[in-house]
Amino acid sequence: MNKRPGDIKPATGKLGVLIPGMGAVATTFIAGVEAIRKGHAKPIGSLTQMGTIRLGKRTDGRSPAVKDFVPLSSLDDLVFGGWDVYPDSAYEAAKKAGVLSNEDLAKVEGFLRGIKPMPAVFEPEFVKKLNGTHVKKGKSKLDLAEQVMADIAAFKKEHGCERLVMVWCGSTEVYRQAVGVHQTLAAFEQGLRDSSPDIAPSQIYAYAALKSGIPYANGAPNLTVDFPAMIELAKKMNLPICGKDFKTGQTLMKTILAPGFKARLLGLEGWYSTNILGNRDGEVLDDPESFKSKEVSKLGVLEHILQPHLYKDLYSNIHHVVRINYYPPRGDNKEGWDNIDIFGWMGYPMQIKIDFLCRDSILAAPIVLDLALFMDLAQRVGFHGIQEWLSFYFKSPMTPEGLYPEHDLFIQLMKLKNTLRHLRGEELITHLGTEYYD
Repeated sequence: MNKRPGDIKPATGKLGVLIPGMGAVATTFIAGVEAIRKGHAKPIGSLTQMGTIRLGKRTDGRSPAVKDFVPLSSLDDLVFGGWDVYPDSAYEAAKKAGVLSNEDLAKVEGFLRGIKPMPAVFEPEFVKKLNGTHVKKGKSKLDLAEQVMADIAAFKKEHGCERLVMVWCGSTEVYRQAVGVHQTLAAFEQGLRDSSPDIAPSQIYAYAALKSGIPYANGAPNLTVDFPAMIELAKKMNLPICGKDFKTGQTLMKTILAPGFKARLLGLEGWYSTNILGNRDGEVLDDPESFKSKEVSKLGVLEHILQPHLYKDLYSNIHHVVRINYYPPRGDNKEGWDNIDIFGWMGYPMQIKIDFLCRDSILAAPIVLDLALFMDLAQRVGFHGIQEWLSFYFKSPMTPEGLYPEHDLFIQLMKLKNTLRHLRGEELITHLGTEYYD
């Protein structure tokens, strides 16, 4: 951890943001940052760019912008690179993704055309619905990891970056649980040498990043850094890690609504959720094994927020169902339907219906930005291991062993802002009024 509050290395020089998976989310993020830098757009949805933080008492009137309170890299200092299983430039990939209008893409076309992905680490067993053509070949998975490390070093040199961060924006891999090869760093490295079938491409990227001294954030529900070997490596290299699965759309709604039900002690009988989407993410999730990864990530939210073991009369028998349906005409404009059966005084039933016509990549892009900037901050502070204070951004937040994850969006935000206050030596906000002592 940091030696003392306020001891933060300055954010000088260029910060390289490296992204495995240059699809809809990544290109929307990159195009948006460039549009903001050119004055064509506002960074809506980004806590680092538009958020404020209250300091001291309410009567003090101190609420600076987050970006003015802690030393974050400037948007002007960001440079972008990444890997993808298809060779399309960021412009071509953005056009195919269909998230942004032709008018908005035209304003940053030259910039996006200049960003071409490096060949990706790809194994069809882990993403069965994709047929990657722009992929690395190697003698072993260790060889592939070393190729990624070489890519990282070359990118840093070519772009004159002082620091780098890596944020996974690739597809959801098939569901896997940690096995023997994931238990220690020594076992994992032997698994790389042996090309263990239990080591996924996302794990190769994470290993390469951490070995290269780069913080890693996992934006998908993959088993990537949330196992003992990778946590051991992060601590050994004194690097921050966080994940997993960007909190957008339907799960965002759950982490907003469920805390309200619990706060008012309203019971919950069932929550049925279904999604229709037609982008590459939807195609990948059409595979049952990839959907399993997403389903596990989504299902854990309600149980942790509502704590049925403490509120048995209200939440001990919830019917929680999640469905995802691939529907190509919808494109990136996902539609999330929720039917929520609640009950109140004397057990009388009520219902809530939600039809959220959201844009997944529009919701995810500011998360990528904030994670890149906050993970860079964490490294300059000296934080290492799991960054639980960044749970705000994830469906399935990583936690230290023995702790359950905090899913309540509002508690997550308080934890994040209190961490920032701590870094600057400011008093933490507890909302305990001074009137009790006057």
